[in-house]
Amino acid sequence: MAFDDETRRVAADAGARVLSVSLVVLDGPSRGLRVKVQGTRATIGSSAACSLVLADRSVSRVHCALEIGAAGIALKDLGSTNGTRVGEVTVRDADLLPGAVVQLGASAFRVEVEGQGEIVPLSPRDAFGELVGESVAMRQLYSVLERVAPTDATLLLTGETGTGKDVAARSVHAASPRRGGPFVPVDCGAIPESLIESELFGHVRGAFTGAIHNRKGAFEEAHGGTLFLDEIGEMPVAMQAKLLRALESRSIRRVGATGLVPVDVRVIAATHRTLARSVNEGTFREDLYYRLAVVELTLPPLRARQGDVPLLARRFFERIAPPHTRLSPDALRALEARSWPGNVRELRNYVERAVALGQVQDASVESGSAPRGSPAAPAPLPEGLEVLVPLSLPLKEARERWVEAFESVYVRAMLRETEGNVTRAAERAGVSRRFLQRTLARLGLSRDDDDG
Repeated sequence: MAFDDETRRVAADAGARVLSVSLVVLDGPSRGLRVKVQGTRATIGSSAACSLVLADRSVSRVHCALEIGAAGIALKDLGSTNGTRVGEVTVRDADLLPGAVVQLGASAFRVEVEGQGEIVPLSPRDAFGELVGESVAMRQLYSVLERVAPTDATLLLTGETGTGKDVAARSVHAASPRRGGPFVPVDCGAIPESLIESELFGHVRGAFTGAIHNRKGAFEEAHGGTLFLDEIGEMPVAMQAKLLRALESRSIRRVGATGLVPVDVRVIAATHRTLARSVNEGTFREDLYYRLAVVELTLPPLRARQGDVPLLARRFFERIAPPHTRLSPDALRALEARSWPGNVRELRNYVERAVALGQVQDASVESGSAPRGSPAAPAPLPEGLEVLVPLSLPLKEARERWVEAFESVYVRAMLRETEGNVTRAAERAGVSRRFLQRTLARLGLSRDDDDG
């Protein structure tokens, strides 16, 4: 392979050593309590589901959390009412030293480090399904996903926007015994509150105005497969109780129906919000949070994935770039130096945009007369580009106009690709069938519009 000399090899180590930590309560009603942290994450609060439970009315339900890694211990306040303090300082996010005393409400606990620490297993692979990365953070994530995927455990994926939560969900489904069943994504943040119950559970004819026939919801569509509830933190509180009931009973009731329909689904939920903070704020049910977080995993931001930016950039570039071209070492170093607040999604969009607009001027040709590593000429702009780019408008308005046009072109092209099959088009686009139908209606398109 042409890039072998630049390929980074995954280390063969079986795991990473992390600190072994115990929490000792020094003050407050639970004084004297000692808890050993299991794993790499601990929650502290008054909820019985927390790792360290404090019988203190001034402590929030899920007050703060500790993340334990090879580099140390990170403390994060989870939107508590009375704040989290270390010494005289109120903190939202801080790195702790062994022996640090954390105060919350009328209570305080000390973080004690014991022994040589514990070994957290690392996967030897540099990918898991569609997830790509060879950093320690990603290999630690793969190790957990490899163990969780074969089970039916409900999975909660958290992390910043653009870290690939939807990709992780699809990868878990593909690695599970349910891979032969449907994978049904539902964007909870994109569905109007008045329609979300019907979207999830379906409805019967006459249930409401416009319900002219019976319709299955996402739970029934995902029967035998996986239901992916994206942006679960946006779900209205009134709907959360019904979702909890469906998860507990493994059955749903269509809107307007009297009987229950049993469903066999594995649920994976995702959110960029901190659900523990939403619990404290009263916008998310605590019982639903713990029902979803049977296994809770946080996808690391790109800035915490040392060495993964060049690997990802090359993957994205190879998919869309002209044959026999590659990103030069200088281009890769420039990409690695950026902060990427939008994470993997921002990196992918940047590479695709640069290739499409001929801005990757340091891509080099691997064969032919050009020497290895020499710059390639920018790709010429396509003829008639001024028709697509509204140059008469300011940049912001032109961008909005182009996004609208792109959405229309994308939907029509996807319908053409799937021969007008809305269900298949929705699956390939990673959205629900109902969402795609509403998009068609908003754009004034029908399934017959796809051939222009």
